[in-house]
Amino acid sequence: MLLRTTDPFRDFDRLAGQLLGTASGTTNRPAVMPMDAWREGDRFVIEFDLPGVKRDSIDIDVERNVLTVRAERIAGNGDWQRLASERTHGQFSRQLVLGDNLDLERIEAGYEGGVLRLVVPVAERAKPRKIEIAGTAPTAEAHAIEA
Repeated sequence: MLLRTTDPFRDFDRLAGQLLGTASGTTNRPAVMPMDAWREGDRFVIEFDLPGVKRDSIDIDVERNVLTVRAERIAGNGDWQRLASERTHGQFSRQLVLGDNLDLERIEAGYEGGVLRLVVPVAERAKPRKIEIAGTAPTAEAHAIEA
């Protein structure tokens, strides 16, 4: 499995936003979401940390072998003065290039406690299997060499 983030300049944009005083040090560029991935037998599990993100703002797409996860955390608005802003608000995006040995038609997704969990099964064609040998046992005549 190969991992690719959507924006290599995110930290620079965050610093520039903080120096220039734009909204909470964020820009319109998508922020990355922390992720863990591992294999459990015949499936891969991927978890993304998305605390404070509502389930209906999460969008998961698969196109060819690229899995894209997008989410949005809305900054609170109200009649109050912000004293600190360390959590990133706005759009989050992450892309993973998945191998051909995974079954992208059977991905399962769940969201609980601010963690998005994707389970991607290994494709049947990629699982180890035994190969039966067809035919009869070779005879002595089959191995005879003519002179």
